[in-house]
Amino acid sequence: MDIYLMLKAVIMGLVEGATEFIPVSSTGHLIIAGEWLNFLDKDKRDVFEIMIQLGAVLAVCVEFRQRLVHTVQRIQTDPNAQHLVRNLFIAFLPAAILGLAFHHEIKEFLFSSFTVGIALIVGGILILLIEKFVPAGKVQDIDHISAKQALQIGFAQSLALIPGVSRSGATILGGMCFGLGRQTATEFSFFLALPIMFAATGYDLLKARDLLSLDDAFIFLIGFVTAFLSALVVIRALIKFVGQHSFAVFAWYRIVFGILILLFFAH
Repeated sequence: MDIYLMLKAVIMGLVEGATEFIPVSSTGHLIIAGEWLNFLDKDKRDVFEIMIQLGAVLAVCVEFRQRLVHTVQRIQTDPNAQHLVRNLFIAFLPAAILGLAFHHEIKEFLFSSFTVGIALIVGGILILLIEKFVPAGKVQDIDHISAKQALQIGFAQSLALIPGVSRSGATILGGMCFGLGRQTATEFSFFLALPIMFAATGYDLLKARDLLSLDDAFIFLIGFVTAFLSALVVIRALIKFVGQHSFAVFAWYRIVFGILILLFFAH
């Protein structure tokens, strides 16, 4: 086994786990990291990224396992469980429909360093504006999110179909714009990651099934485990972070990183 290939798989897994749930765009970082590391050929790299995204979303399942198990067990009798499932379904629909309709065009024309750089900068500026001008949301519990707010967050999430926008950033900041408190928006973003990421990765895996090979299984496993463990750490850290800080630090990171990408990677 190539030790350098294993190290690259670890780095890619760390990038996915570290960026999936904070508002800096995991897809954008993976595009840049994959190009910089010259990691696998493009088709295999795409499948690898699908697998490590599954590792990251599994971390959400582990961290919120009690709430998830409670929701599944009591879906028929508990109004709060029904309310959460309904809102997740509503918020899931816009990105799912638009993603299916424009999946090929997005992959073909938007997955580039230039797109990522621009999206990072624009997103960073928007975060700063939202933090400065949007008043604190009044909804402090995900059980109190309305169907209208769920739909609005769903449309905000659709912006993350553009590489560099950030799914978590779109949903968290979108939630804050539509009346959710910072902590509530973050928690709802975690739960919303489950249907959208499982659907997206499942769809991509189905399309790429001919590229799956036992020869790559160990490298994929390394990336999967690394993404899972690093995502678990980040999820727990982010929950503590949002209670005491704004997202301005992520905004400035996006702006600086986006400028660097345009200077050194985009062409």
